[in-house]
Amino acid sequence: MLTLQLINQDPEEVIRRLAVKHFEGREPIMRIVELDKQRRALQKQRDDNAAELNKMAAQIGALMKQGNRDEAEGVKAQVATLKATNKDIDDNLTAAEKEITEILLSVPNVPYSGVPEGKTAEDNVVEKTGGKMPELGPDALPHWDLAKKYNLIDFDLGVKITGAGFPVYVGKGARLQRALTQFFLDEAGKAGYVEIEPPFVVNEASGLGTGQLPDKEGQMYHCQVDNFYLIPTAEVPVTNMYRDVIIPQEELPKKNCAFSACFRREAGSYGKDVRGLNRLHQFDKVEIVRIERPEDSYAALEEMKDHVQGLLEKLELPWHILRLCGGDMSFTSAITFDFEVWSAAQERWLEVSSVSNFETYQANRLKCRYRGDDKKTHLCHTLNGSALALPRIVAALLENNQTPQGIRIPAALQRYTGFDIID
Repeated sequence: MLTLQLINQDPEEVIRRLAVKHFEGREPIMRIVELDKQRRALQKQRDDNAAELNKMAAQIGALMKQGNRDEAEGVKAQVATLKATNKDIDDNLTAAEKEITEILLSVPNVPYSGVPEGKTAEDNVVEKTGGKMPELGPDALPHWDLAKKYNLIDFDLGVKITGAGFPVYVGKGARLQRALTQFFLDEAGKAGYVEIEPPFVVNEASGLGTGQLPDKEGQMYHCQVDNFYLIPTAEVPVTNMYRDVIIPQEELPKKNCAFSACFRREAGSYGKDVRGLNRLHQFDKVEIVRIERPEDSYAALEEMKDHVQGLLEKLELPWHILRLCGGDMSFTSAITFDFEVWSAAQERWLEVSSVSNFETYQANRLKCRYRGDDKKTHLCHTLNGSALALPRIVAALLENNQTPQGIRIPAALQRYTGFDIID
């Protein structure tokens, strides 16, 4: 969530920047400013009263030593009155702090200055393009037909076992999933990311810490008896490793990667965009997460983008990078870059990665801090990115590499799959 320091420093600028995300921030931001003034006034009164109580305690002791019991009893009565006043102050202070927190949780992150204006995905800016576009014949098949032809993925069996959006991978299809996962983890390891194997369910505090709650509660699978949530991404458990942690500055950056299954209800999704592997309720992904000093985070963001680009180049996929406009960004992000690959048979771009800098927004919720040279604690910047999500990578690999002889496997993957063609 936003810090009170940022809001109080220039509330009008915060309101202006929130408007880039098409969030009407004037009412909540000005209410926070008002409540924080009340909170600080109450806290000052509480501190002044505490100092006065200390003086009274010393005064009572002196009077008792002097034998002035009646006068001491009068001071004691003043102490009781002041303590009753403090009780009211504490109640009002708690109420103000609670309302401030509730409002802060409802306000999205302010976008970075480099975020373009815009309302929808149509307004995103293509920053960079690479890879060779495949040339397929008129008989080219979409990946769902290729999966059936070569017995790689059984969508109907997934419906039988669970429901739509839960495919079953078979034979070389399952092997390809495992090969991609290991390839992504190995590449992350080479780039200095320490691998984590996290839980696939988290508690409410973890969902709150990274911003999935309360914003995306309807998109998450909820285990109501235990009040656990199935993770939508490994970002949630990995970033929460640093919740309530003060990291020594010399240990930064923290660089982690993790494989996980990801679970998303995708409420409201329908139409042609959900066919096959395009949109699933359960899918596999390798995530990279970084904890950085604020002055280092944007250089780290560029490193993460280069890493994802390198993966797509090694997979020989056509790709481009989008700088997301304010209206298409997530609730928690300060800036996001999406990577999309070309799906030749569908003739459309498919998102396979989002790389984001959250600045201090998650860290403030998490109380994720580092101790600087000044010996004081400061909020970290948190970043994460998909490196990569598997389903649409598989879709593009199957479609783009289909030949009359079978589906060609990119050279970088062959030592992981153990075969160079699916036939």
